[in-house]
This record gives sequence, C-alpha cells and structure tokens, in this order.
Amino acid sequence: MEAVDVVRGSKTFGRANNVLKDISFKIEPGEMVGLIGPSGSGKSTLIKLLCGLEASDRELGSRISLFGKTTQSDGRITRDCRPMRRDVGVIFQQFNLVGRMSLLKNVLAGRLGHVPAWRGTLGAFPRSERVKALKALERVGMVDFAHQRASTLSGGQQQRGAIARALTQEAKLILADEPIASLDPSSAEHVMEALGEINRQDGTTVIVSLHQIDHAFKHCRRVIALKEGRIIYDGDMAGIGPNDLAALYGMESMGDQESRQRRKTNGATPPPSSPSPQQAAGRVPAFHDLAAPVASNVPS
Repeated sequence: MEAVDVVRGSKTFGRANNVLKDISFKIEPGEMVGLIGPSGSGKSTLIKLLCGLEASDRELGSRISLFGKTTQSDGRITRDCRPMRRDVGVIFQQFNLVGRMSLLKNVLAGRLGHVPAWRGTLGAFPRSERVKALKALERVGMVDFAHQRASTLSGGQQQRGAIARALTQEAKLILADEPIASLDPSSAEHVMEALGEINRQDGTTVIVSLHQIDHAFKHCRRVIALKEGRIIYDGDMAGIGPNDLAALYGMESMGDQESRQRRKTNGATPPPSSPSPQQAAGRVPAFHDLAAPVASNVPS
C-alpha cells in the first residue's frame, strides 16, 4: 500500500493557467522525497492537492490516494478526504502559527482531530495531550520556549514549532511547502535536520518542496523534478547532474559555458579554476562530486 498514489493529476486556474499537467507518481511509506523545480513549476499546487486544500481538474480517471484511501476521484474530493486530514501534517513557508498564543497552545492545535470538539474550542486539552505536545517540542529543541508567545520567536524557531505541531498530530505523512525559503542558513539546516530525524526515527513519510538544491542533495534520497507543470525526473538524487539542473532551471549548462570560454580564447582551452581553500582541505565537496551525472532521466 503506497503512502501516496497520484494518477493523472492536473490543475488549471481560470481558463488557461494550467499549473499541473497530467502527472502520475507513487511514494512508498517511510520515504523522504524532495520536490524541486523553478518558481511556478507547480510544487505548491501539488502539495495543496495532496492535502485536499485544492481539488484537481475534473478529468475521468484522475485519482489521488493516501495510504490506500482515495481522497480525490475524477477531480472531486471524496468523503475519505476529511478523516485522512488527521494523518496529514502540513508545514507552510509562513509557519501559520497564531502569534498571540503561546507556542505550546499552537502545538496543541495538532491534537484537534483527536479530541472532542468542545475541548478544542475551549482549549481544555487533558494532561496527556499536553505531555505529547511538550515531548514534541523537546524533540525539536524548543521545549524551553513552550510558554512564550509565538510572535516573539524567530523564523527558524517558529518553523520548528510548526514541525512539533505535526509531531503532536501524529501525522503519517508530512507535507512541507518550502519550509526553509525565508530562513537563514543555520535555521534552515536545523529545520531540515528535524524533518530528516522524524523520517528516520518514526518512519514518517515526508514530502518537502525546496528551492535550495544543496539541502535536497543532503537530506532526500529521492527527488521529483517539476518544470512547467510536468514531472521531468523522478528518481534517485544520484541520477541528476549539473547539466540536468541547468536544463531544469533554465540556466547555461557547464558544457555551454566551456564552449563559450573557448570561443573567447580563440580555441585555447582555459586553465582549470583553482579550488577554494575549503575544497583543498577536503571540507567542501565540489558540485560535481555532489551531483555526478549518472543515468539521468532529465532532458539536458
């Protein structure tokens, strides 16, 4: 039973803005998958389809299933979608914490699908639920800030609070929509390490959309690359090379750069660039070491 099964998923806004175009893929339980691609490629829209915030286009045969339950069929959200949302934690770029509430109360919102409605409305969570929330905050290194207003926390701290909320929810699937886009490098690494730890230790399926390719290489074994609403690569990170990334993001490939340089030097081969002190010391690998062009399926 797949954690995620998408068949012929498409999404159009308005009359002509076709954001996703007939995409299909499967994700097994326990995988950590990176969604990469340029802005406007459909990454955020895909996450909204998976969690049921948007319905796909009404096309015969289209389907989205999570853990064996069909949540969308032929472009219509099914009755199974609502109960499945309890098992899906969504982490947004802008954290979505209530600033005037304490971090602990924000994290307890992850238990709303597990307690009676009146308890959630009054905020009357039993002690056992509060213990779960505190343990989740401890796992992401934020338990000392439990009673602090969310608005007083830094961006990285708020995002770790959002991860703790998903932990408290006991989600089987975590969807993270560019969770580190607005964070500094140190905070971004803390957030990605927290997601990776949850994936490894709990077996939680994680799908994370990223603009930062280095984090995709470091934390995700599998990547799905989107361009203009279509999947152009789905496989191991080792299968993507620098020229493939250049094609994905519309940049000049390494081969084109070398050809242009040769023309400038009248056919003379330019000398190789000197490695940085960090690379010479072996502390920072060169890009081609991180992304060796091995049997890529991405058109270059």
